[in-house]
Amino acid sequence: MNTPKIPLAERMRPHTLDQFAGQKHLVGEKGILRRYIESGMIPSMIFWGPPGVGKTTLANIIASQLKLPFEALSAINAGVKDIREVIERAKKRPGTILFIDEIHRFSKSQQDALLGAVEKGTVTLIGATTENPSFEVISALLSRSQVYVLKHLSKEDLIDLINKAIAEDEFLKVKKVEVKEYDALLMLSGGDARKLLNLLDIVVEGANAAEVVITDEFVKEMAQQNIALYDKSGEMHYDIISAFIKSMRGSDPNAALYWLARMIEGGEDPKFIARRMLILASEDIGNANPTALIMANATFQAVQVIGYPESNIVLAQTVVYLATSPKSNSSYMAIWEAQELVRKTGSLPVPLHLRNAPSKLMKEMGYGDNYKYAHDYDQNFVQQEFLPEQLSNFKFFEPGNNARENEMRKNLKNMWGDKYKY
Repeated sequence: MNTPKIPLAERMRPHTLDQFAGQKHLVGEKGILRRYIESGMIPSMIFWGPPGVGKTTLANIIASQLKLPFEALSAINAGVKDIREVIERAKKRPGTILFIDEIHRFSKSQQDALLGAVEKGTVTLIGATTENPSFEVISALLSRSQVYVLKHLSKEDLIDLINKAIAEDEFLKVKKVEVKEYDALLMLSGGDARKLLNLLDIVVEGANAAEVVITDEFVKEMAQQNIALYDKSGEMHYDIISAFIKSMRGSDPNAALYWLARMIEGGEDPKFIARRMLILASEDIGNANPTALIMANATFQAVQVIGYPESNIVLAQTVVYLATSPKSNSSYMAIWEAQELVRKTGSLPVPLHLRNAPSKLMKEMGYGDNYKYAHDYDQNFVQQEFLPEQLSNFKFFEPGNNARENEMRKNLKNMWGDKYKY
Protein backbone atom coordinates (compact mmCIF):
# COMPACT_ATOMS: atom_id res chain seq x y z
CA MET A 1 0.00 0.00 0.00
CA ASN A 2 1.52 3.35 -1.05
CA THR A 3 -0.45 5.59 1.29
CA PRO A 4 1.98 5.35 4.26
CA LYS A 5 4.74 6.86 2.10
CA ILE A 6 2.86 10.16 2.21
CA PRO A 7 3.48 11.95 5.54
CA LEU A 8 0.51 11.89 7.90
CA ALA A 9 0.40 15.70 8.02
CA GLU A 10 -0.17 15.70 4.26
CA ARG A 11 -2.72 12.89 4.42
CA MET A 12 -4.66 14.85 7.05
CA ARG A 13 -4.35 18.27 5.42
CA PRO A 14 -7.78 19.98 5.68
CA HIS A 15 -9.56 21.08 2.50
CA THR A 16 -12.25 23.34 3.95
CA LEU A 17 -12.44 26.01 6.64
CA ASP A 18 -14.68 23.77 8.74
CA GLN A 19 -11.91 21.13 8.83
CA PHE A 20 -9.26 23.70 9.74
CA ALA A 21 -7.83 23.51 13.29
CA GLY A 22 -7.56 26.65 15.40
CA GLN A 23 -7.40 30.31 14.23
CA LYS A 24 -11.07 30.91 15.06
CA HIS A 25 -10.38 34.65 15.10
CA LEU A 26 -9.73 34.37 11.34
CA VAL A 27 -11.78 31.42 10.09
CA GLY A 28 -14.49 31.03 12.74
CA GLU A 29 -18.11 31.92 12.15
CA LYS A 30 -17.37 35.66 12.37
CA GLY A 31 -13.73 35.48 11.24
CA ILE A 32 -12.49 38.04 8.74
CA LEU A 33 -11.07 35.46 6.31
CA ARG A 34 -14.30 33.49 6.28
CA ARG A 35 -16.16 36.70 5.45
CA TYR A 36 -13.74 37.48 2.62
CA ILE A 37 -14.15 33.99 1.15
CA GLU A 38 -17.93 34.14 1.42
CA SER A 39 -17.89 37.50 -0.37
CA GLY A 40 -15.83 35.97 -3.19
CA MET A 41 -13.13 38.64 -3.00
CA ILE A 42 -9.87 38.61 -1.04
CA PRO A 43 -7.10 41.19 -0.70
CA SER A 44 -3.39 40.48 -0.89
CA MET A 45 -2.36 39.32 2.54
CA ILE A 46 0.49 38.07 4.67
CA PHE A 47 0.09 35.30 7.24
CA TRP A 48 2.45 35.78 10.17
CA GLY A 49 2.79 33.01 12.72
CA PRO A 50 4.91 30.16 14.09
CA PRO A 51 5.54 27.01 12.06
CA GLY A 52 2.86 24.36 11.79
CA VAL A 53 -0.21 26.53 12.47
CA GLY A 54 -1.71 26.27 8.98
CA LYS A 55 -0.40 29.16 6.88
CA THR A 56 0.14 27.08 3.72
CA THR A 57 -3.03 25.06 4.27
CA LEU A 58 -5.10 28.22 4.66
CA ALA A 59 -3.77 29.62 1.38
CA ASN A 60 -4.70 26.38 -0.40
CA ILE A 61 -8.19 26.39 1.11
CA ILE A 62 -8.79 29.98 0.00
CA ALA A 63 -7.81 29.20 -3.59
CA SER A 64 -9.82 25.97 -3.61
CA GLN A 65 -13.02 27.44 -2.18
CA LEU A 66 -12.87 30.43 -4.51
CA LYS A 67 -11.93 28.15 -7.44
CA LEU A 68 -9.06 30.45 -8.42
CA PRO A 69 -5.78 29.58 -10.19
CA PHE A 70 -3.06 28.90 -7.64
CA GLU A 71 0.70 29.35 -7.96
CA ALA A 72 3.16 28.58 -5.17
CA LEU A 73 6.78 29.60 -4.71
CA SER A 74 9.20 29.04 -1.86
CA ALA A 75 11.44 31.99 -1.08
CA ILE A 76 14.23 29.54 -0.26
CA ASN A 77 14.75 28.43 -3.86
CA ALA A 78 12.82 30.89 -6.06
CA GLY A 79 14.50 33.80 -7.82
CA VAL A 80 13.39 36.88 -9.75
CA LYS A 81 13.18 34.76 -12.92
CA ASP A 82 10.67 32.41 -11.25
CA ILE A 83 8.59 35.35 -10.07
CA ARG A 84 8.44 36.85 -13.56
CA GLU A 85 7.43 33.52 -15.09
CA VAL A 86 4.57 33.19 -12.60
CA ILE A 87 3.43 36.75 -13.33
CA GLU A 88 3.43 36.06 -17.09
CA ARG A 89 1.25 32.98 -16.56
CA ALA A 90 -1.03 34.96 -14.25
CA LYS A 91 -1.70 37.53 -16.98
CA LYS A 92 -3.45 34.75 -18.89
CA ARG A 93 -5.29 33.45 -15.80
CA PRO A 94 -7.28 36.24 -14.11
CA GLY A 95 -7.61 36.01 -10.36
CA THR A 96 -4.43 34.02 -9.83
CA ILE A 97 -3.40 33.61 -6.20
CA LEU A 98 0.37 33.62 -5.73
CA PHE A 99 1.43 31.94 -2.49
CA ILE A 100 4.99 32.64 -1.33
CA ASP A 101 6.23 30.56 1.58
CA GLU A 102 8.85 32.15 3.86
CA ILE A 103 8.46 35.50 2.12
CA HIS A 104 10.78 37.03 4.74
CA ARG A 105 13.66 35.31 2.91
CA PHE A 106 13.00 37.25 -0.30
CA SER A 107 15.52 40.00 -1.01
CA LYS A 108 14.42 43.58 -1.71
CA SER A 109 14.91 43.05 -5.46
CA GLN A 110 12.74 39.93 -5.39
CA GLN A 111 10.01 41.74 -3.50
CA ASP A 112 10.29 44.69 -5.90
CA ALA A 113 9.67 42.26 -8.78
CA LEU A 114 6.34 41.35 -7.15
CA LEU A 115 5.18 44.87 -6.47
CA GLY A 116 3.88 45.83 -9.91
CA ALA A 117 1.82 42.65 -10.29
CA VAL A 118 0.27 43.12 -6.86
CA GLU A 119 -0.51 46.81 -7.55
CA LYS A 120 -2.19 46.00 -10.88
CA GLY A 121 -4.09 43.02 -9.49
CA THR A 122 -2.34 40.61 -11.86
CA VAL A 123 -1.87 38.37 -8.81
CA THR A 124 -3.37 38.29 -5.35
CA LEU A 125 -0.42 37.72 -3.06
CA ILE A 126 -0.58 35.47 -0.03
CA GLY A 127 2.73 35.44 1.81
CA ALA A 128 3.64 33.26 4.77
CA THR A 129 6.27 34.19 7.32
CA THR A 130 7.47 33.22 10.77
CA GLU A 131 9.18 36.61 11.09
CA ASN A 132 7.70 40.01 11.83
CA PRO A 133 6.77 41.34 8.35
CA SER A 134 7.43 44.90 9.51
CA PHE A 135 11.13 44.03 9.49
CA GLU A 136 11.33 41.74 6.48
CA VAL A 137 8.75 42.91 3.91
CA ILE A 138 9.34 46.14 1.99
CA SER A 139 6.99 48.96 3.01
CA ALA A 140 5.47 49.33 -0.48
CA LEU A 141 4.43 45.66 -0.53
CA LEU A 142 3.37 45.72 3.10
CA SER A 143 1.11 48.72 2.53
CA ARG A 144 -0.73 46.83 -0.21
CA SER A 145 -1.32 43.75 1.92
CA GLN A 146 -3.34 42.89 4.99
CA VAL A 147 -1.31 41.23 7.75
CA TYR A 148 -3.04 38.47 9.72
CA VAL A 149 -1.48 36.87 12.78
CA LEU A 150 -1.90 33.12 13.19
CA LYS A 151 -1.62 31.96 16.78
CA HIS A 152 -0.09 28.88 18.38
CA LEU A 153 -2.56 26.00 18.45
CA SER A 154 -3.97 25.26 21.90
CA LYS A 155 -3.37 21.98 23.70
CA GLU A 156 -7.00 21.08 23.02
CA ASP A 157 -6.56 21.79 19.28
CA LEU A 158 -3.50 19.53 19.13
CA ILE A 159 -5.12 16.67 21.03
CA ASP A 160 -8.13 16.94 18.73
CA LEU A 161 -5.76 16.62 15.74
CA ILE A 162 -4.24 13.44 17.18
CA ASN A 163 -7.63 11.88 17.88
CA LYS A 164 -8.98 12.88 14.49
CA ALA A 165 -6.00 11.35 12.70
CA ILE A 166 -6.40 8.09 14.62
CA ALA A 167 -10.10 7.98 13.81
CA GLU A 168 -9.91 8.97 10.13
CA ASP A 169 -6.54 8.02 8.63
CA GLU A 170 -6.72 4.67 6.85
CA PHE A 171 -3.23 3.56 7.88
CA LEU A 172 -3.72 4.44 11.56
CA LYS A 173 -7.13 2.79 11.64
CA VAL A 174 -5.58 -0.48 10.45
CA LYS A 175 -3.05 -0.29 13.29
CA LYS A 176 -5.68 0.17 16.05
CA VAL A 177 -3.94 2.98 17.90
CA GLU A 178 -4.72 3.89 21.51
CA VAL A 179 -3.21 7.00 23.12
CA LYS A 180 -2.77 6.69 26.87
CA GLU A 181 -0.52 9.74 27.29
CA TYR A 182 -0.28 12.86 25.11
CA ASP A 183 2.40 14.94 26.84
CA ALA A 184 5.47 13.64 24.97
CA LEU A 185 3.79 14.05 21.58
CA LEU A 186 2.87 17.62 22.43
CA MET A 187 6.24 18.48 23.98
CA LEU A 188 8.40 17.07 21.18
CA SER A 189 6.31 18.72 18.47
CA GLY A 190 6.46 22.11 20.19
CA GLY A 191 2.93 23.08 19.17
CA ASP A 192 3.66 22.50 15.47
CA ALA A 193 0.74 20.56 13.98
CA ARG A 194 2.81 19.26 11.07
CA LYS A 195 5.54 17.95 13.35
CA LEU A 196 2.93 16.51 15.70
CA LEU A 197 1.20 14.44 13.04
CA ASN A 198 4.44 13.27 11.44
CA LEU A 199 5.80 12.29 14.85
CA LEU A 200 2.61 10.33 15.52
CA ASP A 201 3.11 8.59 12.17
CA ILE A 202 6.72 7.67 13.03
CA VAL A 203 5.75 6.35 16.45
CA VAL A 204 2.95 4.18 15.09
CA GLU A 205 4.99 2.87 12.19
CA GLY A 206 7.97 2.19 14.44
CA ALA A 207 5.88 0.10 16.82
CA ASN A 208 5.64 -2.58 14.12
CA ALA A 209 2.58 -4.13 15.79
CA ALA A 210 -1.08 -4.67 14.92
CA GLU A 211 -2.13 -2.73 18.03
CA VAL A 212 -0.22 0.31 19.28
CA VAL A 213 -0.50 1.79 22.77
CA ILE A 214 1.11 5.22 22.92
CA THR A 215 2.75 6.31 26.18
CA ASP A 216 5.13 9.19 26.84
CA GLU A 217 8.06 6.82 27.36
CA PHE A 218 7.38 5.01 24.09
CA VAL A 219 7.10 8.28 22.14
CA LYS A 220 10.46 9.53 23.47
CA GLU A 221 12.12 6.22 22.62
CA MET A 222 10.80 6.18 19.06
CA ALA A 223 11.58 9.88 18.47
CA GLN A 224 15.17 9.31 19.58
CA GLN A 225 15.58 6.36 17.24
CA ASN A 226 14.10 8.24 14.30
CA ILE A 227 15.49 11.73 14.92
CA ALA A 228 16.55 12.22 11.29
CA LEU A 229 13.08 11.39 10.03
CA TYR A 230 11.50 13.43 12.77
CA ASP A 231 13.44 16.50 11.70
CA LYS A 232 13.29 16.02 7.95
CA SER A 233 11.10 19.12 7.57
CA GLY A 234 14.00 21.27 8.80
CA GLU A 235 12.23 22.57 11.90
CA MET A 236 15.35 21.99 14.08
CA HIS A 237 16.04 25.62 13.13
CA TYR A 238 13.57 26.68 15.84
CA ASP A 239 14.98 24.31 18.44
CA ILE A 240 18.52 25.63 17.89
CA ILE A 241 17.56 29.29 18.17
CA SER A 242 15.76 28.39 21.40
CA ALA A 243 18.89 26.68 22.77
CA PHE A 244 20.96 29.70 21.67
CA ILE A 245 18.76 32.19 23.53
CA LYS A 246 18.51 30.03 26.65
CA SER A 247 22.32 29.65 26.73
CA MET A 248 22.85 33.42 26.71
CA ARG A 249 20.06 33.91 29.26
CA GLY A 250 21.76 31.27 31.39
CA SER A 251 25.14 33.09 31.17
CA ASP A 252 26.98 30.26 29.37
CA PRO A 253 29.11 31.83 26.60
CA ASN A 254 30.57 28.48 25.48
CA ALA A 255 27.17 26.92 24.86
CA ALA A 256 25.93 30.12 23.20
CA LEU A 257 28.93 30.12 20.84
CA TYR A 258 28.32 26.46 19.99
CA TRP A 259 24.70 27.10 18.99
CA LEU A 260 25.79 30.22 17.10
CA ALA A 261 28.28 28.08 15.16
CA ARG A 262 25.55 25.54 14.39
CA MET A 263 23.40 28.30 12.91
CA ILE A 264 26.25 29.84 10.94
CA GLU A 265 27.27 26.47 9.48
CA GLY A 266 23.63 25.82 8.61
CA GLY A 267 23.46 29.04 6.60
CA GLU A 268 21.07 30.85 8.97
CA ASP A 269 20.29 34.46 8.07
CA PRO A 270 22.59 36.60 10.30
CA LYS A 271 19.82 39.20 10.62
CA PHE A 272 17.58 36.57 12.19
CA ILE A 273 20.30 35.75 14.74
CA ALA A 274 21.03 39.42 15.48
CA ARG A 275 17.34 40.26 15.89
CA ARG A 276 16.94 37.55 18.52
CA MET A 277 19.99 38.91 20.34
CA LEU A 278 18.47 42.39 20.26
CA ILE A 279 15.30 41.11 21.95
CA LEU A 280 17.31 39.22 24.57
CA ALA A 281 19.39 42.29 25.39
CA SER A 282 16.26 44.08 26.59
CA GLU A 283 14.19 41.16 27.86
CA ASP A 284 16.85 39.30 29.84
CA ILE A 285 19.56 41.90 30.58
CA GLY A 286 17.73 45.20 30.58
CA ASN A 287 18.86 47.79 33.09
CA ALA A 288 21.31 45.41 34.75
CA ASN A 289 23.54 46.48 31.83
CA PRO A 290 21.87 48.99 29.46
CA THR A 291 24.91 48.92 27.16
CA ALA A 292 23.86 45.41 26.10
CA LEU A 293 20.97 46.87 24.10
CA ILE A 294 23.32 49.32 22.39
CA MET A 295 25.73 46.51 21.54
CA ALA A 296 22.97 44.28 20.20
CA ASN A 297 21.52 47.07 18.07
CA ALA A 298 24.97 47.88 16.67
CA THR A 299 25.38 44.19 15.83
CA PHE A 300 22.05 44.09 14.02
CA GLN A 301 23.09 47.09 11.93
CA ALA A 302 26.57 45.68 11.30
CA VAL A 303 25.45 42.31 9.96
CA GLN A 304 23.21 44.07 7.45
CA VAL A 305 26.21 45.97 6.15
CA ILE A 306 28.89 43.27 6.03
CA GLY A 307 27.11 39.87 5.90
CA TYR A 308 28.91 36.54 6.00
CA PRO A 309 31.66 35.56 6.64
CA GLU A 310 32.91 38.66 8.48
CA SER A 311 29.66 39.11 10.41
CA ASN A 312 30.55 35.88 12.27
CA ILE A 313 33.14 37.89 14.23
CA VAL A 314 30.65 40.61 15.20
CA LEU A 315 28.03 38.05 16.19
CA ALA A 316 30.51 36.09 18.30
CA GLN A 317 31.75 39.20 20.11
CA THR A 318 28.25 40.26 21.08
CA VAL A 319 27.14 36.74 22.00
CA VAL A 320 29.97 36.57 24.55
CA TYR A 321 29.13 40.06 25.81
CA LEU A 322 25.44 39.24 26.27
CA ALA A 323 26.09 35.84 27.83
CA THR A 324 28.50 37.31 30.40
CA SER A 325 26.38 40.37 31.24
CA PRO A 326 24.42 40.54 34.52
CA LYS A 327 20.79 39.54 33.96
CA SER A 328 17.48 41.18 34.81
CA ASN A 329 13.97 40.76 33.43
CA SER A 330 12.45 43.39 35.73
CA SER A 331 11.43 45.81 32.94
CA TYR A 332 10.09 42.93 30.85
CA MET A 333 7.93 41.68 33.74
CA ALA A 334 6.83 45.22 34.63
CA ILE A 335 5.37 46.06 31.20
CA TRP A 336 3.48 42.77 30.96
CA GLU A 337 2.01 43.31 34.43
CA ALA A 338 1.07 46.88 33.49
CA GLN A 339 -0.61 45.74 30.26
CA GLU A 340 -2.50 43.02 32.12
CA LEU A 341 -3.80 45.60 34.59
CA VAL A 342 -4.83 47.92 31.74
CA ARG A 343 -6.80 45.06 30.16
CA LYS A 344 -8.56 44.43 33.50
CA THR A 345 -9.26 48.04 34.49
CA GLY A 346 -9.93 49.61 31.09
CA SER A 347 -9.43 53.30 30.32
CA LEU A 348 -9.19 54.95 33.71
CA PRO A 349 -9.35 58.77 33.61
CA VAL A 350 -6.14 60.80 33.68
CA PRO A 351 -5.97 62.77 36.97
CA LEU A 352 -6.92 66.41 36.44
CA HIS A 353 -3.59 67.77 37.66
CA LEU A 354 -1.78 65.77 34.93
CA ARG A 355 -4.01 66.86 32.06
CA ASN A 356 -2.93 69.39 29.45
CA ALA A 357 -4.92 72.64 29.43
CA PRO A 358 -4.60 74.22 25.96
CA SER A 359 -7.91 76.13 26.19
CA LYS A 360 -9.48 78.58 28.65
CA LEU A 361 -12.41 76.22 29.24
CA MET A 362 -10.07 73.39 30.20
CA LYS A 363 -8.27 75.65 32.65
CA GLU A 364 -11.61 76.67 34.18
CA MET A 365 -12.47 72.97 34.55
CA GLY A 366 -9.36 72.43 36.63
CA TYR A 367 -7.11 70.82 34.03
CA GLY A 368 -3.52 71.09 35.25
CA ASP A 369 -4.43 72.48 38.69
CA ASN A 370 -2.01 71.55 41.46
CA TYR A 371 0.51 70.00 39.09
CA LYS A 372 3.98 70.32 40.60
CA TYR A 373 6.73 71.02 38.07
CA ALA A 374 9.63 68.83 39.19
CA HIS A 375 12.34 71.27 38.13
CA ASP A 376 10.98 73.91 40.50
CA TYR A 377 11.98 71.77 43.46
CA ASP A 378 15.19 70.76 45.17
CA GLN A 379 17.04 68.04 43.24
CA ASN A 380 14.38 68.30 40.51
CA PHE A 381 11.94 66.11 42.41
CA VAL A 382 8.72 66.45 44.38
CA GLN A 383 6.33 63.75 45.54
CA GLN A 384 2.96 63.71 43.75
CA GLU A 385 0.57 61.11 42.35
CA PHE A 386 0.98 60.16 38.69
CA LEU A 387 -1.36 57.15 38.53
CA PRO A 388 -5.16 57.17 38.27
CA GLU A 389 -6.74 57.42 41.73
CA GLN A 390 -7.92 53.78 41.63
CA LEU A 391 -4.32 52.58 41.17
CA SER A 392 -2.61 54.84 43.68
CA ASN A 393 0.63 53.33 45.02
CA PHE A 394 0.42 50.36 42.65
CA LYS A 395 3.89 49.00 41.76
CA PHE A 396 4.72 47.20 38.50
CA PHE A 397 8.49 47.56 38.60
CA GLU A 398 10.49 45.34 40.95
CA PRO A 399 14.23 46.09 40.59
CA GLY A 400 16.40 43.06 39.93
CA ASN A 401 19.11 41.85 42.28
CA ASN A 402 22.16 43.31 40.54
CA ALA A 403 24.46 46.25 41.19
CA ARG A 404 22.78 48.74 38.86
CA GLU A 405 19.20 47.93 39.86
CA ASN A 406 20.08 47.74 43.54
CA GLU A 407 21.18 51.36 43.11
CA MET A 408 17.83 52.10 41.43
CA ARG A 409 16.03 50.54 44.41
CA LYS A 410 18.03 52.73 46.81
CA ASN A 411 17.35 55.92 44.83
CA LEU A 412 13.62 55.23 44.57
CA LYS A 413 13.40 54.60 48.31
CA ASN A 414 15.28 57.82 49.06
CA MET A 415 12.90 59.85 46.87
CA TRP A 416 9.57 58.19 47.55
CA GLY A 417 9.98 56.74 51.02
CA ASP A 418 7.56 53.94 51.89
CA LYS A 419 5.74 54.26 48.56
CA TYR A 420 8.73 52.59 46.93
CA LYS A 421 9.63 50.32 49.82
CA TYR A 422 10.56 47.00 48.17
